[in-house]
Amino acid sequence: MAKYLVIVESPAKVKTIKKFLGANYEVMASNGHVRDLPKSQMGIDTENDYEPKYITIRGKGDILAALRKEVKKAEKIYLATDPDREGEAISWHLLKALKLEDKKVYRITFNEITKNAVKDSLKNAREIDMNLVDSQQARRMLDRMVGYRISPLLWAKVKRGLSAGRVQSVALRIICDREEEINNFIPEEYWTLDGVFSIPGEKKPLVAKYYGTKGEKASISSREELERIISQLEGAEFVVSEVKKGERVKKAPLPFTTSTLQQEASKVLNFSTQKTMRLAQQLYEGIDIKGNGTVGVITYLRTDSTRVSAEAQAMAEKFIAKNYGDEYAAVPAEGKKGGQKIQDAHEAIRPTSLDATPAQLKDSLSRDQFRLYQLIWKRFTASCMAAARYETTSVKIDGGGHRFTVSASRMIFDGFMSVYTQEEEKEENNTLVKEIDTSTKLQRESFEGKQHFTQPLPHYTEASLVHALEELGIGRPSTYAPTITTILARRYIVKENRSLYVTELGEVVNSMMKDAFPSIVDVNFTANMEALLDGIEEGEVKWKTVIANFYPDLDEAVQRAEKELEEVEIADEVSDETCDICGRNMIIKYGPHGRFLACPGFPECRNTKPYFEKIGVSCPKCGKDIVLKKTKKGRKYYGCIDNPDCDFMVWQRPSDVKCQKCGALMLYKGNKVVCSNESCGHVENVPKKEEEARK
Repeated sequence: MAKYLVIVESPAKVKTIKKFLGANYEVMASNGHVRDLPKSQMGIDTENDYEPKYITIRGKGDILAALRKEVKKAEKIYLATDPDREGEAISWHLLKALKLEDKKVYRITFNEITKNAVKDSLKNAREIDMNLVDSQQARRMLDRMVGYRISPLLWAKVKRGLSAGRVQSVALRIICDREEEINNFIPEEYWTLDGVFSIPGEKKPLVAKYYGTKGEKASISSREELERIISQLEGAEFVVSEVKKGERVKKAPLPFTTSTLQQEASKVLNFSTQKTMRLAQQLYEGIDIKGNGTVGVITYLRTDSTRVSAEAQAMAEKFIAKNYGDEYAAVPAEGKKGGQKIQDAHEAIRPTSLDATPAQLKDSLSRDQFRLYQLIWKRFTASCMAAARYETTSVKIDGGGHRFTVSASRMIFDGFMSVYTQEEEKEENNTLVKEIDTSTKLQRESFEGKQHFTQPLPHYTEASLVHALEELGIGRPSTYAPTITTILARRYIVKENRSLYVTELGEVVNSMMKDAFPSIVDVNFTANMEALLDGIEEGEVKWKTVIANFYPDLDEAVQRAEKELEEVEIADEVSDETCDICGRNMIIKYGPHGRFLACPGFPECRNTKPYFEKIGVSCPKCGKDIVLKKTKKGRKYYGCIDNPDCDFMVWQRPSDVKCQKCGALMLYKGNKVVCSNESCGHVENVPKKEEEARK
């Protein structure tokens, strides 16, 4: 009979850990959390020191009954939930739900599901860390307070089924702010100038970029300026004034954290954050490898640490020296963190064994599991390798009082790049002609000027949003994927070709949150709250103090918003469209996908029509009305009402003013109107009266 009981979170781990520990151990799973705050109410006693009211989660009764049965038989109970705040909290909830206070209970954690790691964890058993538990309790209660107090307001104002969240609302604001910045961006014209030179005896011409004068760098902002510079260069003699050779070192990348794994998997594999985390969880919990049974092939996946254990470093150095050569082995780069605490002193995400190469595991993994594992394996291996080295050459060419420059690099040692190259680092060796020095004769062949316009910042992708959240200190490794998944599911944002766009619904919710709850969607406030949660974990801050300081302000803001909302009468807007069935003027209604026209005679008359908001501007192609429309995913645009017969569409709102230069349609961008003809570039200020009317 088993003497010891080990309780893990996931059933997927049970078989693997049981195999490692043998007959004296019974291994069972809690299937995640067993207790939580009730769904029917906020579940926090705000009148009694903010005491949480935990109940058994529906459907977990049978699991707890089975666990209680085994607890009675066991001499010792080991709580082996995940090695983070949430895992610590689950262990504490198990202790309470199973009434283990009088039992011999130990907390064990392991960063990887391998035989050595699991057995070592038993030797290092400890008590439950209540600082970690309290930090997780505080996070859960803060999120519950925001969700249960603000969401009903959104239901009343917009529609049922919406939600607000402490982190999700800030993430939505970040995306909305970027969208506004893009819409208000005014392109600025600039030009580039290339000088093409021939060298006697060389077939390949030398192409150099305009730098400025000998004394300082200069930019070219107009065609007139470009033509002036070219006229000054006509007939000038060009000489090589300086050739500088050097060496450039490209350091190996750090191993993956949760954030960088999500970002790289998005860029390289086109995985959503949710998919990346699901696959990584499978790789961590265990893969059935032919000949070895079920083994966890990567370390724990929720971490913001780039630290690597001494054992893992030794494993990597030995593997690299054997398979690539001693000159490729190097001490891994020291992990750096800025501003926030490394979560639970975890290691970075890495393979549990480098000998388990992607090629060896390919037959045991699904296609997507293999692609993610290969990315993790290559990144960790590269992080333990020597830097790549390049020989660089920089050339300055002077003539007519102006300067052109050209630079080139040649790889002389590939180092870590023999294993792993990031997308942005994929560069070719751009070598110059064989030999060039200050005595080299140059013959000008031509000058090539090109017109460009500055571009706005790109729309956020899942990868760049995760990066922004991490940089701003909002959320933690375990929250990035569920946050993005939630605002996508609520249709506050949509994803088109990787980019994230705000929907009309998202704009309404964000506007309400900014007006009624400015602190909730304030980036600095949210980042400071994360720092306080870290302070609880470190034992420096009392968790109920954080809750007690937060709730009264939230309660006051909710009461104020409720009062203001009661004063606002939300009446149905009457349109000038008549019902085809009964002839009444149709009204504008809001549905899950935005506005539509409905007959006010409902339920006798159930006629509905699509709603198109006319903006008072005629289509430049056919002369009919331009209306506000939305894509299938909810992104706003302006198109001809006669679509599909007329295909005119633009993303920015058109003005009824035509361009003074070329006669094309003008588009609103902030407090400017810009010509829709990009080659024209004409910009005008919006008249103050019109700007105020639009607001």
